[in-house]
Amino acid sequence: MAARTGKDYLSGLRDDRQVWLGDRTVSVLDEPAFQGSLRGMAGYFDWQHQFADECLVDDPEKPGEKMSASLIVPRSKEDLTRRHVGLERLARYSNGLLGRTPDYVNVVLSGHVARKDIWDRGTDPVYHERLTRFHREVVEGDLSMTHTIIHANIDKGSGDLAGMNADLTLRVVKRTENGVIVRGGKVLGTLAPFADELYVYPSAPVPSGAEQYALCFSVPMNTKGVITLCRDHFGTPADVADAPFSSRFDEQDAFIIFDDVEVPYERLFVDGDLNVYNNISQGVSPGNTIQQTAIRAMVKLEFAYDLCTQIARVTNSDNRPDVAAMLGEIHTYMSLTRSAIVAAEAEAHHWGTSGAFFCNGSIASLRCVMPGWMTRVNQIIKALGSHNLLATPSLAAFDNPTIGPMLEKYLPGANGMEARDRARLMRMAWDFAGSALGSRLELYEMFYLGSAARGLQTDHMVAQRNGFGGQVKAFMQEAGIIGRDA
Repeated sequence: MAARTGKDYLSGLRDDRQVWLGDRTVSVLDEPAFQGSLRGMAGYFDWQHQFADECLVDDPEKPGEKMSASLIVPRSKEDLTRRHVGLERLARYSNGLLGRTPDYVNVVLSGHVARKDIWDRGTDPVYHERLTRFHREVVEGDLSMTHTIIHANIDKGSGDLAGMNADLTLRVVKRTENGVIVRGGKVLGTLAPFADELYVYPSAPVPSGAEQYALCFSVPMNTKGVITLCRDHFGTPADVADAPFSSRFDEQDAFIIFDDVEVPYERLFVDGDLNVYNNISQGVSPGNTIQQTAIRAMVKLEFAYDLCTQIARVTNSDNRPDVAAMLGEIHTYMSLTRSAIVAAEAEAHHWGTSGAFFCNGSIASLRCVMPGWMTRVNQIIKALGSHNLLATPSLAAFDNPTIGPMLEKYLPGANGMEARDRARLMRMAWDFAGSALGSRLELYEMFYLGSAARGLQTDHMVAQRNGFGGQVKAFMQEAGIIGRDA
């Protein structure tokens, strides 16, 4: 099976996975709180068939079969261009409100497969061979993957793998004839209860002596000992017109506990080899993964700009200088994001020696500014909507013969907009920026690709390592401030 439908996807979730919601274990498919999210994720898989010409490509290994464009292993500019088309269409399903749709981890995995040269730094080629076979499994099953890549560093006064953190985060504790036994916690398993597979891969280097933490593997979500601890679910059973996002798009976040989980050797892709583990993230994420995240962000900013423009029009404030400046601010963020994508794709090149073809790594700078931009967008929505966001009735109220006519009279929009249409718009704005899900989305964007401060530090260190600089010295020499030999 490849390129699943929503029905196919849902049928794959019927298993004995251990998912906790509050103080109880739940059956994902039967849990009332999850029903809207399940419909939303099933809709994502149907969407790829609705727009098959953009979202699906020919499977290079199985003539006549289709696979997700997000699973292309990029080897050329044409591959990146084709993948961009698919990723953009997939992002438009939720207008970027779903941050971890399956295409995200698909792109990560495909980038890992492309960088065979990184695995070649290790001692055994079997690990990359396993990874390539797993990629085929994902292609043929059109699997939905979540990921957990952040150490469970509870005590931030110690190092990630020091003090109490050393005992809490995921590590190898035993080896068997069939695989390794792992124990500990990992975050952040977004989409975890609705995923088929849990892919654990490197996000930051680990020091020598911490090889037991240097792991890359994947296991099915129903693997014995994998425990999914969900936060409160922010989905709501409201009609889609009242809650267009939280009625369908709470993708759920989770803390994952590995309670002595056996990872079969066939699913183990890095096993303590620091030459491989410590180079994967910087060798794949900047030019490969960020293409997907930047496209999603661009789509979300486009939607936010249009939403805020509509809010300004319904309040007849779009020509006010302060309002126009805020609208222009969002448009600037949107334009800069699009420009960064265009430039990075135009300057794409081969990475390493195994044929991987990724975007120019400069696109990764977006991870440092995007958190601030997305937070600012929410501030603008609240500023433009103001009290209107707090005084908008449900759509069902308009059908009530007693209160409906009063709502039509007292709550219309400016410029001739009917009250019901105004309510639809304001409720959408609230769900975007102010609801429980909206607040979660804002926090999520703040740490979407890790700490912005850490990203800035990394950008500086990489620039210095790559030899950037010399302009000041050159100017001083040209001006005669210092000698040519200085």
